[in-house]
Amino acid sequence: MGSWRDSLSPQAQQGVDVLLNESLPFGQRMLEEHGEFFPYAVAMSASGEVEIFGAQIGPDENPPSGKVLDVLYEGLRSRRDSIRAAAVVSDVVVREPGETEAIRIEIEHREGVALTVLLPYEKASHPRRVRYGDLQAMPASRRVWS
Repeated sequence: MGSWRDSLSPQAQQGVDVLLNESLPFGQRMLEEHGEFFPYAVAMSASGEVEIFGAQIGPDENPPSGKVLDVLYEGLRSRRDSIRAAAVVSDVVVREPGETEAIRIEIEHREGVALTVLLPYEKASHPRRVRYGDLQAMPASRRVWS
């Protein structure tokens, strides 16, 4: 069985790698500084510029994460003709196997690859210390270009 990389151009492979490398450290920093974070998105323009942004959901300071994700995906879909890749990052609880918290990154490139990358984590006794597990990748469940 081949890798997802086999179906992409070198430029697309690089774009997916750049999005992962841009999106993951921000989530890690938010966890370490605040213990959690609201979902956010990362988009790569046709020229390769990377932008990180969140979603504003009315006056509610603590909107449900599901609503934030819906707004982020809607925003990315509205821009899909002008971007070549996108990622949506969220702080989740993975229920199987067992129960663990993780940073979830849904990465998609307009050439067709769509991946979910999970980085399990555990908060240590000190509130600003986080221990990370190994990255896990699987097919994405939600898409921008579908």
